[in-house]
Amino acid sequence: MQIIQFFIDLLKDPRNFIAGWIVALGPVWVYTPLFLIIFVETGLVVMPWLPGDSLLFTAGIFAADGGGLNIWALLILMWIAAILGNTSNYWIGRGFGKAIIDSGKIKALTPERMEKTQGFFDRYGMLAVVLTRFFPIIRTIAPFVAGTAHMNFGKFSIYNVIGGVGWVTLFVLLGYFFGGVPFVQKHFELVIIAIVVISFIPAVGGAIKAKIESSKAKKARKSQEG
Repeated sequence: MQIIQFFIDLLKDPRNFIAGWIVALGPVWVYTPLFLIIFVETGLVVMPWLPGDSLLFTAGIFAADGGGLNIWALLILMWIAAILGNTSNYWIGRGFGKAIIDSGKIKALTPERMEKTQGFFDRYGMLAVVLTRFFPIIRTIAPFVAGTAHMNFGKFSIYNVIGGVGWVTLFVLLGYFFGGVPFVQKHFELVIIAIVVISFIPAVGGAIKAKIESSKAKKARKSQEG
């Protein structure tokens, strides 16, 4: 329960946590918890709810002048964390995916999420590895599904790099360039909530659309049977 509470608190106030890490760990080791959280969110299918988007945005703020972080060190290390995370998740899926799914022990792997993630791959192919980076929870499940399906690792790796670099760069630079705006500083908690909500909008919209389509399909089958 303590670890869950830790991540809840981190989601609510990432600015305070990063400031504390800078003071406690110093200018070199402060990147370690950031690296680990991004790696775990993207690399372990059991923890898809970690606050990757808001953490990257907040870290970008601290990479601005006088914030304590170096923008290039931050970008490079977070790129590596995101890419290695997806790679780890791919091989977990490839080696143990079917057994993990059949066990039913991973609550994040609901039939709806698996179906939605598979739908991305059916529609966009390997490009889904890039697109799903910008969808919370789905971005953690996508490489696992790719591995479970034994998708070509070489092609997966190319899109993994593109997606990881794009995702990290977007949110870090948003924080870097706009984190110092007075409105953002004054209403930081609201901005973080907005980032989380906006990130989930496509996923929620997709789920609603899928449910509507499923309902229509059921009605169509009933009418045909009747």
